[in-house]
Amino acid sequence: MCGNRHAEITDLPESGAEGVLAGPAESGIFAARSMRIDILSAVPRLLDSWFGESILQRAQQKGLVEVVVHDLRQWSTDKHRRLDDNPFGGGAGMVMAIEPIHRAITQLKSEREYAEVIYLSPDGQLLDQPLANQLSTKGNLIMLCGHYKGVDERVREHLVDREVSIGDYVLTGGELAAAVLCDTIIRIIPGVIGDETSALSDSFQDGLVAPPTYTRPADYQGWKVPDVLLSGHQAKVDEWRHQQAVERTRQRRPGLLSGEE
Repeated sequence: MCGNRHAEITDLPESGAEGVLAGPAESGIFAARSMRIDILSAVPRLLDSWFGESILQRAQQKGLVEVVVHDLRQWSTDKHRRLDDNPFGGGAGMVMAIEPIHRAITQLKSEREYAEVIYLSPDGQLLDQPLANQLSTKGNLIMLCGHYKGVDERVREHLVDREVSIGDYVLTGGELAAAVLCDTIIRIIPGVIGDETSALSDSFQDGLVAPPTYTRPADYQGWKVPDVLLSGHQAKVDEWRHQQAVERTRQRRPGLLSGEE
């Protein structure tokens, strides 16, 4: 499996399902993992580039997380590998059938333990930093990406532990939402970011948006960096950053201060 971007998952039941390893691996790097995330998708290749670059790629290469993207069509019993069907009662759009989803989740759970099965849904729990922090401490996760008009309601009633939304809008499918959720989770796993204090000082970790940041040059065409950041006085720098974070939150996201968000 190691070294191949598209890898066959071994020791599977008779269905012979394949998964797409979401990121190249170094030899032996997947021997020990703190978390595994399995993503079930109708269009798995949409996620190839997301996990094959930058921090998420390095997290996998370090052996801190494993992300495997599965094509749900592998579990379809339809001769055309269809996943959807007409809704009972009529109406526009198609609905993802329960059987392939049930078969996929059942197979994965027969191979290892999972802390939660998460369905990416526009009416789910709104993703925020506290939820990302919570999920980053979990064990293995399964993420189900919706498509078409969503999934058969029985999937939500009997197969899913949590539903998560990334915002009050509708996407073509749940793949982008799954990518966003994975990113928020993986980047705060200890060891993923070299300077762990960087993740801890991100926006929303303390209920505030992040303060302004600057880098060289200190004076660019007359646009100057605040003097306090050049002072070398860390206590004053920290105080300035906190004041700026509070003020920026008050201006841009006042609901965070009032507890309405």
